[in-house]
Amino acid sequence: MVRSREWDKIVGRQGIGGHGLQASQDQDQRDQRQARGDRRWLPRLGSWLAVAVLALGLGGCGGGPRDRVELTLVSLNTMKAAYSQIIPAFAEQWRQEHSGQEVIVSQSYGPSGSQTRALIDGLDGDVVHLGLGLDVEKLEETGLIDPGWEAELPNQSVPTTSVVALIVRDGNPKQIEDWEDLIRPDVSILTPDPKTSGAARWTFLALWHAASDRGEAAAEAFVKQVYRNAPLLPRDAREATGIFYKQRRGDVLVNYENEAILAALNGEELPYLVPRRNVEIANPVAIVDRYVERHGNREVVEAFVRFLFTPEAQRAFAATGFRSIDPAIAATPALAATHPAVDNPATAADFGGWSAIQKKFFESGGTFDRIRQQLAANRDR
Repeated sequence: MVRSREWDKIVGRQGIGGHGLQASQDQDQRDQRQARGDRRWLPRLGSWLAVAVLALGLGGCGGGPRDRVELTLVSLNTMKAAYSQIIPAFAEQWRQEHSGQEVIVSQSYGPSGSQTRALIDGLDGDVVHLGLGLDVEKLEETGLIDPGWEAELPNQSVPTTSVVALIVRDGNPKQIEDWEDLIRPDVSILTPDPKTSGAARWTFLALWHAASDRGEAAAEAFVKQVYRNAPLLPRDAREATGIFYKQRRGDVLVNYENEAILAALNGEELPYLVPRRNVEIANPVAIVDRYVERHGNREVVEAFVRFLFTPEAQRAFAATGFRSIDPAIAATPALAATHPAVDNPATAADFGGWSAIQKKFFESGGTFDRIRQQLAANRDR
């Protein structure tokens, strides 16, 4: 069982950015309502979180166009805390290397699928950091991102990873120890809906992988038993987290490990465990080439995405719960203590890649629809 007290050694007890989990969730819910609203987002500047990262020592530059550069980041709710540290650090580095030039970063955070649709509809972001490779592939298919984006940055353009965790009530009253405990009839599960949540697709794959060594039929039967114990499927991971922590519904929350750690950093600490048989959750980053060409800011955009792989940015990601891809940072005692080892976690490639995953499991008539229909038929009897 993991508690997050080791994180005191990294970021202290004041929480990320001085804000509690509820405040973060409330803002995320407002962002999501705006993203789901009128698609004519351009005149609605309220749907943006615009952050002017002011460099010091501009020394009478006069505010002309050469004195500043701008870029737009479109990312996930779960990345907001990390970027609150990364963006100022990048801006300061850029200022020092470019004669005091100021960097202004506009930010938009929301569910991965909603952010992808907004970009396709005209949200002209320069950089995306999304929850699924599938979503970046959709942007590639529309021509917004050039082919070969994975090879442009280290680690196939994935700056951080996470795994699936089982978050339980204080004292673990149901004695949850591993995946098999989720199918017990006395256990109530809370996890998002895979049809609407990118995070839930990763958790679905983790559940499938947990039983896949017994064959496809056994894996599907196991996943169906888990969802039988999940009477409520929230729209996304952040909503599920709020229901579990604030409304205290469910015995187990199946969610990202980094969400459990971030909640603890913001004063909402609950024990969690990380099954050794797991998946490697990869959240890729990419440059949105068509919008960068329109804005003429490729130099700063490329510098920004490269910065995400530096030790400074990797430490910021790690401080907000993600697993660093930098072996030296991942091996530090505090991080090793809060990130339990997993055994050769499965990747999206092990399932055939995101196109195959989507077709098999999540498209209309796929495995998840079949499971949901069977459970509904059983309840109606």
